[in-house]
Amino acid sequence: MSHRSSRTPVALDVDQLLDDRHTRIVVCCGAGGVGKTTTAAALGLRAAERGRRVVVLTIDPARRLAQALGLHELDNTPRAVAGVRADAGGSLDAMMLDMKRTFDDVVHAHASPHKAAQILANPFYEALSSSFAGTQEYMAMEKLGQLHECRGPTGAPRWDLIVVDTPPSRSALDFLDAPERLGSFLDGRFIRLLTAPAKVGGRAYVKVVQASMAVAGGALTRLLGAQMLADVQTLVAALDTIFGGFRERATLTYALLQDARTAFLVVSTPERDALREAGFFVDRLAADDMPLAGAIINRVTTTSSPLAAEVADRAADRLATDGGDEVALAVALLRVHAVAEAAATRQQCTARRWCDAHPEVPVVHVPAGDTDVHDLAGLRLIGRHLAGAARPSGTSE
Repeated sequence: MSHRSSRTPVALDVDQLLDDRHTRIVVCCGAGGVGKTTTAAALGLRAAERGRRVVVLTIDPARRLAQALGLHELDNTPRAVAGVRADAGGSLDAMMLDMKRTFDDVVHAHASPHKAAQILANPFYEALSSSFAGTQEYMAMEKLGQLHECRGPTGAPRWDLIVVDTPPSRSALDFLDAPERLGSFLDGRFIRLLTAPAKVGGRAYVKVVQASMAVAGGALTRLLGAQMLADVQTLVAALDTIFGGFRERATLTYALLQDARTAFLVVSTPERDALREAGFFVDRLAADDMPLAGAIINRVTTTSSPLAAEVADRAADRLATDGGDEVALAVALLRVHAVAEAAATRQQCTARRWCDAHPEVPVVHVPAGDTDVHDLAGLRLIGRHLAGAARPSGTSE
């Protein structure tokens, strides 16, 4: 084995990160299905029970966070989580992004009552606010900015730590791309064409625009239909000023993500595809000057026995040849151990290669649990694993 492959990864000190009052935002990112939601909830609970005023923002529509926190449901309004140990003076709120509700709030906040009613009544607004490509990421940026700016009765920030569970999108980088994609959409030729009639300022210009629209509009009318085109034009024109403000706020939120008060945690499992995505994220964060705090390799298979997989298999083979019901259980247990040991060895090698490729990234390994996390006790255990305080003696770093 080369000297490089034997390097011990730098350990991620999660408690130091959570206890640092300078840290205001923690963003959990990574591929889908790696445990970002549970990790975000566990981090939020641990921080709250160590004295922070925390809000956890999840974008996960599966509602696993609500179940784990003992809540019947989560919605677009932060809700207090009961059962949090408040000895250190902390608190925990949680919410799940409702992108349409967030979009509605933006419309009400930045448009006159008349224009807001016009927008909300438009037949195309429903599709734009609930299913348009990228809307979830746009609204996640909007909601993060709102939470950061929220103030309590004394004027101080309502929360001193925001933990964000990023969207389960096809590309894990969509969250970071939201402001740029929004700007590209708003500056696109199609949008400029649709908004041109609402922006004309003089008779001569009106004639020019009308002439150009006569050509383009004829094609669009044949494609969309006259009434549909009129509805789309009306909506885009009404949203124009609101989108401009949202673009500005999204850009400010993007700058906030680059701030030293923000910490990104890349979450992965010890599988090749998930770690490849984690590598993409590490590279992208570095390219965008985003503050990476470390990586969490989740659901690591661990065994407490020193018995190697091949030894267990050979022992099972020998016992199986002897026959007899009295050894059947022993053979089955040896087979199960062999499978688990082989998985642990494979995962360890895969994770080690990733750590060798990113030696500058602090890492913590979280062992796979026996059951799904469904309550605060389970989240506390995950939190202790994240902090390295509950690692089984057989787990290798």
